[in-house]
Formats: sequence, C-alpha cells, structure tokens
Amino acid sequence: MNDKHIDKVSGVSTTGHEWDGIRELNNPLPRWWLWTFYVTIFWALAYTIAYPAWPLLTSSTKGLFGYSSRAEVSRDIAAADVLKGTYVDMIKGKTIDDILGDETLRSIAVSAGGAAFKVNCVQCHGSGAQGSSGYPNLNDDDWLWGGNPDQIQQTINHGIRFAGNGQARESVMPAFADVLDRQQIQEVSAFVASLSGPVAEPNNLAAGAVIFAENCAACHGEKAKGNRELGAPDLTDAIWLNGSGEAAIAAQVKAPKMGVMPAWGDRLGETTVKELAVFVHSLGGGE
Repeated sequence: MNDKHIDKVSGVSTTGHEWDGIRELNNPLPRWWLWTFYVTIFWALAYTIAYPAWPLLTSSTKGLFGYSSRAEVSRDIAAADVLKGTYVDMIKGKTIDDILGDETLRSIAVSAGGAAFKVNCVQCHGSGAQGSSGYPNLNDDDWLWGGNPDQIQQTINHGIRFAGNGQARESVMPAFADVLDRQQIQEVSAFVASLSGPVAEPNNLAAGAVIFAENCAACHGEKAKGNRELGAPDLTDAIWLNGSGEAAIAAQVKAPKMGVMPAWGDRLGETTVKELAVFVHSLGGGE
C-alpha cells in the first residue's frame, strides 16, 4: 500500500514515513552535495590505484607511483644519520671547553648524553641522576673527585676503583675495626657526626677528635673538609653516600663500603664520554 501524499503546506510529496504525526518530505539532495559526494568516491578510487592499498594473498598492490611509507621513513632516518654524523664528528674533534662554548654543540651533546645516560647510567644513579645509598647524587655540589667538566670526563672515561683501567680513580679506606677498639670507633663516629649535626653522646667528642687527628686527618684533612686527590669526602656537610648518623658512620669506619664504577671510555668511545660529561655537568651540580 502506498501511503505517500502531497504535503499541503509545501506542495512536496512525502516519503511515506511518519512519526508522531510528522511526515518526511521527499526533497532531492542539493546538486552541489551530490557532486561533492561523487568526487569523493572518484578520489578514493583514484587514490587506491595511485598508492598501495588493495590487499593481496601475500602482499598488496604497489600503486602507480611506487610509494612506500617504509622507504620514506628509511630516507628520513638516513638523512638524520648524516646530520647526526656531522655533529658527532664536530664533537669528536672538540674539547669539553670548546663544546660548552658553542651553544649548538652543547645542546646536541646534552641531548645525546642524556640518551646515553638513560641506557648506561640510570641503573646506579637513578633516572633523575639523584643517586641512592652507595651511589652518588649527580645533581648536588658534592664531588669526591671534582665536578668540573674535565674532571667529570676523566671519571667517566677511566672509572673508579678496580675498574681494570690504569688511569682509574683509586682510593681505599682502611677497615678501622682492625685498628681501633669498639669504644674508640664510637668516639670517632660521634666526633664525625658532630661536624654536621647534634650527637647523642657529646662526652665522646673530645676523645673522638684526638682519634680523628691521629687516624683520619691524613686523608680527610685536619678540618675534615676532604681531599679530592684521594677521593676523600668532606665530612662537614650534610651529604652522606652511605648513610648519616653515628650508627651509619660507625659501620663505615669498621668496614667501609667502597663502590666501583666501570671505565666507560673503552665501552662507549671518546665522543659519547664527552656527551655524557656535558650532560652530567648540565644537571646543575657540576662546578
């Protein structure tokens, strides 16, 4: 049954659809809309012919233009490698001071060094270079071996303690449990702790000062400010590598913990070591 009829107001026939007393007028689509629709269909077909599109059993159509997104990415990567190689060669031929004096090279070195740091250094120093117990914080101003760019480069390049490198930073703290008795260790630990804060047993300070002068001042200095030539830390600040407080200091005096850092020069190469040194220095704790 055909229930279409002519709308009395507009004079246009309806489609026969009715909802709640409302009938749909059977107006044709605008010409411009139809032509736009036809053009999009033509464009879609032409696109699938010109570019890879239709799936086959083991591959796909190649398209008339032979375009490949993989090839385009490969070309972009190759171009980036050429540009990178140019800057890598420039960094390789420059000293640390030269790199820091050239803002472009410095920016590139910081970026490249940051990437190398994430791959090789975060396991010990943390993702933010904040360190942890036994692993130094690279953001502060406390540097056992010095924190200027050349000193940082030296440390990264040759490592610290038993790194299998003849130019590694070497220092060994004796185990004073073999030298001092328990009471003496408590006294000297109290004295060292007092240099940066209050202690539980102030009565131990005088004796501890004497023990420190006789056994510790040779490396840490008479005022306990440390000695970078020996890698001896400053004991007067509030920065402690293996824990603060009398108990932690006593444990270190008895049987010291001494970390080992690999020599990265042979593993990463001269250029990457320079980039790492520039990056570490850029963290704000360098000198």
